[in-house]
Amino acid sequence: MMTAFFNALGDLFTNVLFVPFSFLGEIELDNWWMANAMTWVFIFIGLGAFTFWMGELKKFSQSGEEDKSISSHSYL
Repeated sequence: MMTAFFNALGDLFTNVLFVPFSFLGEIELDNWWMANAMTWVFIFIGLGAFTFWMGELKKFSQSGEEDKSISSHSYL
């Protein structure tokens, strides 16, 4: 019973969920930009998250809330 479950799970991922990625792999020789579309999407998401996080860190640093004294942590 468990073998059938894992085989069904493998078929789901191979034959259904990875079909768009298989298509991108097939068009790699025809259009490099289209084949790397998901890579570009993840790069832009990462850059957006990085920019947002750096802005939040800058706001926190400028607000002066952080205790920067040497004894701010008990292990120091």
